[in-house]
Amino acid sequence: MNTEVGNLIYKGKAKDVYETDDPEKVMVKFRDDITAGDGAKKENLKKKGFYNSIISTKFFKILEEAGVKTQYVELIKPRYMLSKKLKMIPLEVITRNIAAGSLLRNFPFEEKQEFEPPIIQMDYKSDEYHDPTLNDDIAVALGFVTRKELKTIRDITLKINSVLKDFLKSKGILFPDFKIEFGRDSQGNIILGDEISPDSCRFWDSETWDVLDKDLFRKGESGVMEAYITVASRVLDDEDKKKWNLNI
Repeated sequence: MNTEVGNLIYKGKAKDVYETDDPEKVMVKFRDDITAGDGAKKENLKKKGFYNSIISTKFFKILEEAGVKTQYVELIKPRYMLSKKLKMIPLEVITRNIAAGSLLRNFPFEEKQEFEPPIIQMDYKSDEYHDPTLNDDIAVALGFVTRKELKTIRDITLKINSVLKDFLKSKGILFPDFKIEFGRDSQGNIILGDEISPDSCRFWDSETWDVLDKDLFRKGESGVMEAYITVASRVLDDEDKKKWNLNI
């Protein structure tokens, strides 16, 4: 690793962010921790960070090729992603293609109901307030974003959904919903950050509708790492697998 890693800037539930010798870049370390319920439930799964980092890298590369600007710079090695330094916006932007999870607990939708166009939901990213759903007026009043930035975030999110939904369909995976986060670079541009992985997305097998994501952990079911590895085996091409010495 040629990049010199400095002080810890931020410690999240499953990732650490470090300074580097470049003030415009940070090193994001993907840990093996997995949590649910605002961190109330927590375990350590061997190699989860490894797989999440290479899966996220694949998705970021696909999005960059489609014209979506992301935080991603380079996966130095599995777990360690060199990224653009962003000032993160405390919003969780959730896109829902199929009704699942909290949407069913909070609203009278039918399970597995499909949405066209998709639903875009924004939550305030705050453990203290338990990530409440907010509307545009609340987001603007809190000073997180302008209305123009909200439109930009929605437009980028819809493009991300379209690109990844089509890609995953070709790999035999349904894309019920996903959570992404955005930040501002040093020029104030809105950039996709964080990760796109089985921790932050729902992935279902398109034939069996078997769960291939963190929902298995939330529900206390087995096979969590097997599901993550299945996603990696489908989305990574042969060159990726060879590069990271994966026999999947």
